Amino acid sequence: MRVLVCVKRVPMTGGRIVLSDDAQAIETRHLGFTISPHEECGVEEAVRLVERHGGESVVLTLGPPDAEEQLRDAMAMGIDRGLHLRTGGEEWDPEATADAILDAVRADEAASGSFDLIFFGNESADSGGYQVGIRVARALGRPCVTGIKGVAVEGASVRCEQELGGGRDVYELPLPAVVTVLEGLNLPRYPSVPGRMRAGRKPLDVSTPERPASRLELSRLVVPEGESKQAELLGRGADAAPAVVELLQRIGVVS
Repeated sequence: MRVLVCVKRVPMTGGRIVLSDDAQAIETRHLGFTISPHEECGVEEAVRLVERHGGESVVLTLGPPDAEEQLRDAMAMGIDRGLHLRTGGEEWDPEATADAILDAVRADEAASGSFDLIFFGNESADSGGYQVGIRVARALGRPCVTGIKGVAVEGASVRCEQELGGGRDVYELPLPAVVTVLEGLNLPRYPSVPGRMRAGRKPLDVSTPERPASRLELSRLVVPEGESKQAELLGRGADAAPAVVELLQRIGVVS
C-alpha cells in the first residue's frame, strides 16, 4: 500500500512565545522547530502500516528551505522519501496550502499510483486551522474522518476509532481515504543514529509552488495571558487557621 503523511514545521511547543514588533508573526530567532505532535503520530502510523502491509510511505511539507530538517526527521523514523513544496517562509492560509498539496498529490499519483491513505494532523500546533486535511479530501473526492486515535487497515477499507464522550465512535472507510489524527494514536519512535544516517540519503523531491493571493487578511496576533500563579499569605501559625478553613469551605474541600 502507499501512504502519504503531511506535516508542518512549527515552533517547539512549551517555549515562551514572543511576537514580532508589528504583531504579524512569531519571533522565531530563539525558537527550535519540530513537527506538530499530531503529525508525528501520523508519521509513526504511516511507517507501521508499510512495515505491516508492504508498499511505500511518503512525507510532504509546504515550508521554507529549513523545513527539510523536519522531512529528514520523518525519514529517520522510517518514511521512504519526501516531497518538499518550498516557500519563502511566509505563512500560507489553509485554502492556498490545501491547493498546493492537492497539486503535489495529483502529480505524484500520476507518476506512481494512488495513495491508499493520506494522513494529516488534526490541526497544526501553531495556527490550529483544522481545515487543510478536509479541504484536500473534498477536492480529491475521498472519504475523510477527523480526530482519530485508532487506525487499522482491513482489506480494501480502513477502520478508524474516534474518542467521544468517554466512549469511541468507529468508522469504516473504503480506500483510498483521508484521515486526520490526534496525539495518542500511537507512541512515535525515537529515530536511531543509523536511521538518521540513512535519512540523509533518501530521495527528496523539491518543487516551488506559486503562492496565490490570499483572501484572508491578518490583523494582528495576540499571546493569551497565562493563568495567575501568585501566592496569597493567609496568616501565620494558629492565627491562620480560620482563614484556611474558610478557603477550604469556599472551594468545597470541607463543608
